[in-house]
Amino acid sequence: MLASLGAGLVGDAARDLALAPWVLLAALALADVALSLSRRKTVTLTAPPEVFVGETVPLDLVVAPAPDGLQARFDWPEGLSGPEVVRFDQGRATIPCRAVRRGVWSLSRLWLVWPSRLGLFQFTPRLPLALEIRVVPNIRPVQSGQITTTVMSTLYGVKENRAIGEGSEFHQLRDFVRGMDVKTIDWKRSARRRSLVARELQAERNHHVILALDTGYLMREDIAGLPKIDHATTAALAVAWAAAIGGDLVGYFSYDVRPRSFVAPQPGRIAFARLRSWSASLDYVGRETNHTLALTELNARTPKRSLIIIFTDFIDTTSAELMIENIGILARRHLVVFVTIRDPDLETLVDHGADDLDGVATLVAANQWVQDRRRVLERLVRLGVTIVDAKPEMITARLVSTYLDIKAKDLI
Repeated sequence: MLASLGAGLVGDAARDLALAPWVLLAALALADVALSLSRRKTVTLTAPPEVFVGETVPLDLVVAPAPDGLQARFDWPEGLSGPEVVRFDQGRATIPCRAVRRGVWSLSRLWLVWPSRLGLFQFTPRLPLALEIRVVPNIRPVQSGQITTTVMSTLYGVKENRAIGEGSEFHQLRDFVRGMDVKTIDWKRSARRRSLVARELQAERNHHVILALDTGYLMREDIAGLPKIDHATTAALAVAWAAAIGGDLVGYFSYDVRPRSFVAPQPGRIAFARLRSWSASLDYVGRETNHTLALTELNARTPKRSLIIIFTDFIDTTSAELMIENIGILARRHLVVFVTIRDPDLETLVDHGADDLDGVATLVAANQWVQDRRRVLERLVRLGVTIVDAKPEMITARLVSTYLDIKAKDLI
């Protein structure tokens, strides 16, 4: 091309010769465009209308007609994530889409990319989409039936027969036989009948269970690919279902800089359905949590002794001071379970040595954080608070197990 430009500057004959490459290039370009033109693309994108947060679902994308070398790119919203480039097989592609935030998210634009027949051009049309995906709290542990089976076998199966006589609610009278605890004898009724009868007790039902979720900025931190608040809502929904099966009444409370919502304990699966709807609307806020105001309000709203499960987090012993003080006040009247989620990445960092000075500084800070965390949890234990401290994948199982232990021991 440079030679043709130089020849064009020399003379008229050379100028005509210099135009030949450009004419050929223009002809090739026109031919490439003509060969690459096709009818308007039809795009079909299908997805499930509802996705559990933290799960990955397939999106089916079909483009017709599909040119060779076709690729696609999405403008992923904040609550969804997927591959940057989508490749097609005969005009069809299956796209793994991960739900990372609760809410209703729209896929409104799709970028298609494909080369022309001769490779001189690249077409990048932007096509409108109208697809909404609703990301909701994860109730997969409830749907699996595992929690129902565990609760039913624990509270209504063989284990309950062994727990008779250890509860606080009268069940029935029966004849006293050798081997039974003498303390169970009802002396007044025995005197009337002129034979020994014993009282059988069972665990009391209809306890109040309050799920208190801190929605402050610390709960927005991502752990294992999801914000802490989403791990907390999954565990809260699981224990709410267990409580509903166990015959208890479930209420819920949310707070950050001030109390946000409170629903009094309600029985059965209706309470679970309302809790699921409520947890789906919890916002990801950037405000600091005021434990004093929120827990004082919660204490005033729950005059009856209840099982209060608090999902929250803290940074260090200084910032946790007011939280410890107010949880201690709650623990004087109620049975309090404190739920916090470990960061597996931080624990991995502590377990491995540092390779350079920057790594040493990071390791020292991480160890200090772990020690502060241990001190706070130890202080809560001394106040009579039950601690559930586990990694994200274990928090639900640990919390349900703790609830069943409390029910079995009739601690509420």
